[in-house]
Amino acid sequence: MPSTLVDEPAAIAAERGSGVGRRWSAWLVGGPSVTGAPVDAVGLEARAAALASRSIKKASKLAALDLAVRCMDLTTLEGADTPGKVRGLCAKALRPDPADPAIPAAAAVCVYPLLVPVAVEWLRASPVRVASVAGAFPAGQSPIEVRVDEIGRAVAAGADEVDIVLNRGAFLSGRYGEVFDDIAASKVASGAAHLKVIIETAELGSYDAVRKASTLAMVAGADFIKTSTGKVAGSATLPVALCMAEAIRDFVDQSGRPVGLKVAGGVRTAKQAWQYLVVVAETLGPDWLTPARFRLGASSLLNDVLMQIRSQRTGRYQRPDHFSVD
Repeated sequence: MPSTLVDEPAAIAAERGSGVGRRWSAWLVGGPSVTGAPVDAVGLEARAAALASRSIKKASKLAALDLAVRCMDLTTLEGADTPGKVRGLCAKALRPDPADPAIPAAAAVCVYPLLVPVAVEWLRASPVRVASVAGAFPAGQSPIEVRVDEIGRAVAAGADEVDIVLNRGAFLSGRYGEVFDDIAASKVASGAAHLKVIIETAELGSYDAVRKASTLAMVAGADFIKTSTGKVAGSATLPVALCMAEAIRDFVDQSGRPVGLKVAGGVRTAKQAWQYLVVVAETLGPDWLTPARFRLGASSLLNDVLMQIRSQRTGRYQRPDHFSVD
């Protein structure tokens, strides 16, 4: 049974006019999705393949590459992370290519909670936001009190955004009320910070589950839904991103509340980046082609994009070691 925390996001939803509280009862009785329609896997994969085959003209490629940089979350989430490494990542986020001031800054730097103060100090008064994973990332297998406390500490340290993980154990066991409560409590703990909910698509087993988890996260108050932690095999794929984008589209149609999409895990090339941009543009429209509503989680993507930008401008590829290695 859901806890009293369900009342908190229902109140938030009522203020936003989304009507989420009225529809939440459908989840408690095991409805397949808010819209009730199962995912056509064959059709989904065929449309994703068709969108991936779209050609982009040279002028549009440069605009797409520029947008990809502006939508990137530069990320370091390793046990060996140090303040020095985070400062270096912040410097790269601010000036991705020191030799080319026309390259825009990245959207955010994403780090562990203990390193948030380092990023905040370095990025103060800049357009680059500070994101922190929290809530027992990447597994989420800690008591909700522990997870919520960590979220609160990350926000208190200065995080503008918080990336949490869906409670997959509860979700896969059918305990949707518990999942809802976890996300709702996390939303309350995040306060003014944007809450991104990672649904870890590779562990969910089907497009139906991806859609259901996406919608559940949005109903519970997520500001963004995100494909993966990057810590498991499988990561992001175009069909999964399309499935999540369609879930966002339908949720926005019903609630009026826009929700962002973050694609993370396995996105390493400029070609992949603009394929995801095409999926977002065709499914959600131009209003989503902005860092406020679309993000690319990347550890190694940026350098390939910078090489492609240089190639488009000069006709020559630079060596990979021309750009700094994160």
